[in-house]
Amino acid sequence: MSVRIVAGRLRNRRIECPKGQSTRPTLERVREALFSILGDIEGNTVVDFYAGSGALGFEALSRGAAHVTFVDREPRVARHLAETLERLGGADARIVTSDAQRYLERAPQQPFDVVFLDPPFGAEVLPKLYPRLAAGWLSSRGFVYVECPADAPVSSLPENWLLYRSKRAGQVGYHLLQVSAPSFGDPS
Repeated sequence: MSVRIVAGRLRNRRIECPKGQSTRPTLERVREALFSILGDIEGNTVVDFYAGSGALGFEALSRGAAHVTFVDREPRVARHLAETLERLGGADARIVTSDAQRYLERAPQQPFDVVFLDPPFGAEVLPKLYPRLAAGWLSSRGFVYVECPADAPVSSLPENWLLYRSKRAGQVGYHLLQVSAPSFGDPS
């Protein structure tokens, strides 16, 4: 199975899904809608947790992201991502073999502008990841994209996060969360 990069400098290039893995690449129409909402991501720093095929991260690179970090716990997937990155000629990326929760246990070196979270359905890790991401991993107006079962509620969000958009494509719910910077002059 392969997916197509929708737009940008790598437009129409194909990404193969890792063999022997049960990856669920983000649908083309969902990626197109997501990046339409995000708008210009030129110069943004991005992290793609549970990267799998890397469709979201490669789409971000294609559209001008300054840097993408791909994080996946499976060594076979990490090797596949490295091979895909080499084939596509992308130098603005790093591949990390780690569990998302473990990766977020360390102190952030710099905040990300966009975070992709597409854990295996049924993993129930999202409420554990949100507070970790809120502890310095996101820029002041960062976005977090979440993909989960369509009937799963988006809950347990940190205090300054907003549900910016929420949609459904078949059995998949996809949501865009935004960090809301505090208002200056706010008496609270």
